[in-house]
Amino acid sequence: MRILVTGGAGFLGSHLCDRLIEQGHDVVCLDNYFTGNKKNVEHLIGNPHFELVRHDITQPILLEVDRIYNLACPASPVHYQYNPVKTIKTSILGSVNMLGLAKRVKARILQASTSEVYGDPTVHPQTEEYWGNVNPIGIRSCYDEGKRAAETLFMDYHRQNRVDIRIVRIFNTYGPRMHPNDGRVVSNFIMQALQNKDITVYGDGSQTRSFCFASDLIEAILRMMEQTESIGPINIGNPGEFTILELAEKVIKLTGSKSKIITQPLPADDPKQRKPDISQAKKVLNWEPNVNLEDGLAQTIEYFKKL
Repeated sequence: MRILVTGGAGFLGSHLCDRLIEQGHDVVCLDNYFTGNKKNVEHLIGNPHFELVRHDITQPILLEVDRIYNLACPASPVHYQYNPVKTIKTSILGSVNMLGLAKRVKARILQASTSEVYGDPTVHPQTEEYWGNVNPIGIRSCYDEGKRAAETLFMDYHRQNRVDIRIVRIFNTYGPRMHPNDGRVVSNFIMQALQNKDITVYGDGSQTRSFCFASDLIEAILRMMEQTESIGPINIGNPGEFTILELAEKVIKLTGSKSKIITQPLPADDPKQRKPDISQAKKVLNWEPNVNLEDGLAQTIEYFKKL
């Protein structure tokens, strides 16, 4: 097939391009390099089945494709708060443009949504039926509400125009090609540990996160796109739950770092708990993650060492 990946030079987008090329598809990788990086896909440049296009999805584009994976959007607080208006435009205008393209060429389209649609959850673990607890006017709203509005657009294009859609809600994901300065907890801790700097834990470190390795996540996305039982949304993530303090301790141990752990106040609207209920993913996709946190962290640390 001919497949479009928006945000294809980003952390997850580049891993997805790799897998699609391995499967024998023609891939059009679209990116405006706001957070993506050509280095993530430079090994694919020159491959006759790979095409790299510099483009911002807030502007329309005309292409002939069979599948669209819509991954374009800054996903870390540092990046999405840098230009919040641009962030929400990417989610909303980008979705309108990609759904319009899917409608015209009758392509199936997958939206990479996020666990942030649940906000600071009052339900634990989070199931797809939970509507969330989101601050619509906070500093994270450009991302949280942008992604919620994108899901609305996908559902309405599906109901009104019969566009063939899929929606996945991605929980914390990590692995090689993460941006070293994206402000996310895994990259932060690894960078600080490798430089023997103090590791910064916000709050008392008791807040929890679940960490899914990139290869596990990409497998789930590929399965989601090709199955016909559900349009979603379906949670994709690792239900293994760790406190931020436990993560910091694991990173120090795996890097052999001399870093000390220090605490700072918790940022506004930072969720206290994150854990996906993945019973839908198990049932519909026959999927569950199989890379454990220590193995995944070891691979990620090796990548950061090389930078």
